[in-house]
Amino acid sequence: MRKILGEKLKFLARLILKRYHPTIIGVTGSLGKTSAKEAIYKVLEDSHSVRMSQKNYNNEIGLPLTIIGATSAGRNLWVWFLIFWRALFLILIKDKNYPQVLILEMGVDRPGDMIYLTSIVSPTVGLVTGVSYSHLEYFGAVANIKKEKQILIESVNSQGLAILNYDNELSRSMVSASQAKVLTYGLQEGADLRAQDIVYNFNKGNYELAGINFKMNYRGSIVPVFMDHVLSETSIYAALAAAAVAIYFDMNLVDVANALRNFYLPKGRMNILAGVKHSFIIDDTYNSSPESAIAAVKILGKIQVEDNATKYAVLGDMLEIGSYTEEGHRRLGEAIVKNGVSHLIAVGERSRDIIRGATEAGLADDYIFYFDKAAEAGQFLQNRIKAGDVILVKGSQGVRLEKVVKEIMAEPERAEELLVRQGVEWADK
Repeated sequence: MRKILGEKLKFLARLILKRYHPTIIGVTGSLGKTSAKEAIYKVLEDSHSVRMSQKNYNNEIGLPLTIIGATSAGRNLWVWFLIFWRALFLILIKDKNYPQVLILEMGVDRPGDMIYLTSIVSPTVGLVTGVSYSHLEYFGAVANIKKEKQILIESVNSQGLAILNYDNELSRSMVSASQAKVLTYGLQEGADLRAQDIVYNFNKGNYELAGINFKMNYRGSIVPVFMDHVLSETSIYAALAAAAVAIYFDMNLVDVANALRNFYLPKGRMNILAGVKHSFIIDDTYNSSPESAIAAVKILGKIQVEDNATKYAVLGDMLEIGSYTEEGHRRLGEAIVKNGVSHLIAVGERSRDIIRGATEAGLADDYIFYFDKAAEAGQFLQNRIKAGDVILVKGSQGVRLEKVVKEIMAEPERAEELLVRQGVEWADK
C-alpha cells in the first residue's frame, strides 16, 4: 500500500511541478541537512515566496507532500482523499500563491532512494552537506553512500548550481561529477565561500547563549556575520550553505548576514536550555553520528565554566553506522578526553565503546557512569548537577535521550515546545 501511495503521489507531484515550474533547491547529506534547509529558508523568506520540507518529509511520501503543500494523513483514508483532491485542484486551477521556490530535503536511507527522489524532481540547485557513516549498514561502504548522494549533483543541469561542503572530502570529490557550476563552502582554505575568525560566546549569567560571530569570505569579499541564537559549528556550515544559495539568487551578502542574525536551529540540535539548579543544557538529542557527536563535544570543550562547575557529556548509542560502530564510539570517547570534558555519562549497550575509548585516553573510572536507559541517567543527573554545570546531551533517536533533558530542564512544562519527540505517537516508545 505504501508503494502504491508513493507512486500516486509521485505522479501528482510531477504534474504540479510541470504546471508551476518553481525553482527547486535539493538538500542532502549525512549530517546537517535539516539545519542547512532551515538556514536557506531564513535567508530567502523575505525576498521570495518559498516553502520548505517540514519535519522529516524527505522520502518518497514526504517529498511529494511538500510539493502538494500537505501533511501526512497517516491511516485516515478520508484525509488522503482530501490531499489527492488538493493536488488535482492545483493541477487544474492555477494557484497564484504557489511558492516560487521549494527547498526540499532529500533523505537517503537505502540504495536507490536518490534515484527515486530525482525521478520526482530535477533540482535547480543541489546541495550536499557532507557524506559520513549514517545508514552504513544498508550501504556496506561509505563509498556507496557517496555514490548515492552524488546522484543529486549529477541531476542538476548545466544552468543550475551544485553546492558542496569543501571540508568533507567525499563531498568535495563530487566536483568532477557536476555538469553545473560548482560553489564550495567550508572553514578550510580553498573553499569558495569560507568562514574565518570564528568566535563562540556564552552568557552564563542569564542562561542564554550570546551566539557565534565570524567573517564570511566570498572570494575576497568579507562580510561580518553575527548569529545570536546558536552555538554550534553546524550552524556555521548551515549559514554558509544558505549564503551559497543566496549567491545563486544574486542576493547581497550583507542582507544574507542580517537574515542569519535571527536564525534558530530546529529542536534537539545544539539548543541551549536552562537546567535545574541554575545549570545549562546543550540539547542535541535529535540524532547522532560519530562526526556530529565529536563536533558537539568540541563545542562543549570550548565553553568556559567557573572553577567549581562541571562539564558533563551525556552520550548515547549511535545507530545505523554498521561496521563503523565500534570504532566510531571509541573515537567519541577519545574526543571527550581530548577536549577537556571531565565527566562522561553513557547510555545504551553500544555506548560501552565510548567508555572504552575514554578510558584508554585517560579518563578515570570515577568520572564515568553507565546506564541502560535514558530515564535512569536523567534521574542520576538531577541529583548530582549544581549551579554553573554544563550538560551536553546527544544520542541517536532510538536511545530517546530527550528524556534526560526533560528530567533536568528548568521548565519541563515547556517540553512539547522545546524538545523533540514529544507527540503522543512517542509516548510508549
